[in-house]
Amino acid sequence: MKRVLSIQSHVVFGCAGNSAAVFPMRRMGIEVWPVNTVQFSNHTQYREGWQGMRMPDGHIGELMTGLADIGVLGQCDGILSGYLGSPEQGEEVLAAVAQLKALNPAALYFCDPVMGGPDKGCVVAPGVATFFRTQALAAADMLAPNLLELERLTGRAINTLGEALAACEALRALGPRLVMVKHLGRAAVHPDRFEMVLVCDQGAFHLSRLLYPFERQPIGVGDLLSATMLANLLSGCDPVTAFERTNASVDGVLACTWRARASELQLVAAQAALAEPQVLTHATRL
Repeated sequence: MKRVLSIQSHVVFGCAGNSAAVFPMRRMGIEVWPVNTVQFSNHTQYREGWQGMRMPDGHIGELMTGLADIGVLGQCDGILSGYLGSPEQGEEVLAAVAQLKALNPAALYFCDPVMGGPDKGCVVAPGVATFFRTQALAAADMLAPNLLELERLTGRAINTLGEALAACEALRALGPRLVMVKHLGRAAVHPDRFEMVLVCDQGAFHLSRLLYPFERQPIGVGDLLSATMLANLLSGCDPVTAFERTNASVDGVLACTWRARASELQLVAAQAALAEPQVLTHATRL
């Protein structure tokens, strides 16, 4: 049994952050220890707004101390971080990573550098993007940005697949040995498809799936992608197989969500796609 500390946001209603990551990883056989950076009533893209709070500074560190005090922290196999409520929380995440690796040098840090986007209505605190660029990169074993985050991390404009691959290699030179771009957007080969790339020690690989024409795109897809990728890797899959299984699982969830005409991910209804994904599309080596 592998164990993951998942440090990210939580919403009471819907699927984002830990609410999109914890159940899928558990359904895939991973024991998950969730730590919430914020707790909101719903995700921030609701036009009606949201209610809730950022967890106070020191909260993450206190929880890590508590886990260490009872002798279980070293049993953890990885940390997954996502939405942060402040750059100070980011520093606490890196302290947790260092604390864990001192106890378990084989533990992995999978960083999902959530930076928000005005077009999506996703709001992050000032300084968080700078934290990811200047501090988190060097500490991360694995990184999963979307196209906008890839541009912000590298300071490059990215409009083609080749430019995206070059940016991934630039990030790998700074620390992470694996970079998965969760959504290529305008840099995709086929704009009418949802395309991803994986760059790791085995090479560069490309995958695509249907882009479902939701009236209101579900939120939390990126959180789900990062969670399932890490779960597959910890379950013993090589990076390319993990990439393919992740793509199949997320496609299964989105197909179920589309059929239900829902705007929140239908994780429970689509749980078979998480536990036993049907891999019909294989990654192409670039």
